Amino acid sequence: MKKAQSCASLLLDQGVDLVVIKELLGHAHISITADTYAHVRLRLQRDVIERMAGALDSHPET
Repeated sequence: MKKAQSCASLLLDQGVDLVVIKELLGHAHISITADTYAHVRLRLQRDVIERMAGALDSHPET
């Protein structure tokens, strides 16, 4: 199980679509993959939000 978690986490970090990861891992339903790796997805979402905030802060309003 650890190897699958590492693989899925790395793939998510690289932006691989969850459907592709589901198929690679052999999960029957996307919800299994999404629920299992929700912690990784939440971290990636926070990273994106922080990057967006930085981008908005670096562009002054017109």
